[in-house]
Amino acid sequence: MSKIPVTSLDQLNIAFAERFNARDVEGLLALNAPDAVFVPAPGHPVTGDQTIRAALEQFLALGLPITMSVRRVFEAGGVGLAVADWTIEGTGPDGSEVMLSGSTADVAVHDVEHGWRYAVDNPFGTA
Repeated sequence: MSKIPVTSLDQLNIAFAERFNARDVEGLLALNAPDAVFVPAPGHPVTGDQTIRAALEQFLALGLPITMSVRRVFEAGGVGLAVADWTIEGTGPDGSEVMLSGSTADVAVHDVEHGWRYAVDNPFGTA
């Protein structure tokens, strides 16, 4: 279970991918700031640790790895925007082919104790 703070904004999405691929739901939740918003499907934001956990567990239940490529990050006064391209693909547990992908538009906040964390984790970006 990884709760190591992310000290550089360009590593936030990479930390997400590492924790996702390790199936570390606690580590994924640790990447969220208090009152974070997660958007597991376009136009359907969720809040609250238990609801976000349930949404993340649905992705983890696919049993497939995520690949992540950071495209850009922007920072201003402890607030950041991270844009990354991601893909989850392979054969799902039911034998069906899975092909999920998107370009994130994630808002992050920074503090000395916790590092960079998601305020808004929006994996499908503007979709």
